[in-house]
Amino acid sequence: MSGILDSVNQRTQLVGQNRLELLTFRLNRRQRYGINVFKVKEVLQCPKLTSMPNLHPFVKGVAYIRGQTISVIDISLATGGRPVEDVSNCFIIISEFNRSVQGFLVSAVERIVNINWEAILPPPQGAGRSNYLTAVTEIDNELVEILDVEKILDQISPVDTRLSSDLLDEISLITPTVKTVLVADDSMVARKQVQRAIESIGCDCICVKDGKEALQTLQKMAKNGSIYDQLALVISDIEMPEMDGYTLTAAIRGDQALKDLHVILHTSLSGVFNQAMIERVGANAFIPKFNPDELGRAVKNAMTPIATVNINA
Repeated sequence: MSGILDSVNQRTQLVGQNRLELLTFRLNRRQRYGINVFKVKEVLQCPKLTSMPNLHPFVKGVAYIRGQTISVIDISLATGGRPVEDVSNCFIIISEFNRSVQGFLVSAVERIVNINWEAILPPPQGAGRSNYLTAVTEIDNELVEILDVEKILDQISPVDTRLSSDLLDEISLITPTVKTVLVADDSMVARKQVQRAIESIGCDCICVKDGKEALQTLQKMAKNGSIYDQLALVISDIEMPEMDGYTLTAAIRGDQALKDLHVILHTSLSGVFNQAMIERVGANAFIPKFNPDELGRAVKNAMTPIATVNINA
């Protein structure tokens, strides 16, 4: 497993080409799943796990790896499947996600597959609101499911979406002329987190599920008049079915009617390559998920040039 994540620098060249690489794995030796390689730090045979008091039921135990204590999540149990009984033949995918590092306990790790985001599709409509999928694709004539890890992590440790009182006081001093924000994210949990934070500062949200839907929505709005009279900014995830956030941003910059929109990329991905990419595609800011004050301040900064000071505040 040590060589499965080699040549990370080479893989970063995929970013901005609407492509990604999925590390495929299985739960209970059956269903096949995928996770973006950029989120994976390491894959290793499951070490001995230590049980601790008051652990969440989805957390199988903790492991001490590379000088760090990491919670190991039983992904099968977390998604409604059978719990893993014997970890001796299992693997751990060490993942950096939403500013935290955790291990995902899986039955088997397979290989890395290079794929176009256009081949990554939203979950079937019949999947229902309780499913744990953000997307599906087909590899080797077999369905591969991409899990909504943000939903799983939020169940284990819910995110506080409240902004600090100091920031709310700062925001109350400005009166934006346009107060509508477009939010694009394939995770229902993430969309709700952003929506609650944005609405708490008095803005309205238009929520869409992926970059393709976001671009179509923006182009439709632009046909009804100047987009800048209708929308203050765009907050977009990077990983999304059909069209990723980098490609969406580049498409906005290439559209004469949209090119000056303020775009914030808001994502669970991390790494130095992101800074280079936001400059390459023309995003105005990049914010790792999820800190409500950081997001709120970025929105405040975006709206300040089009706002007036409220002297009565």
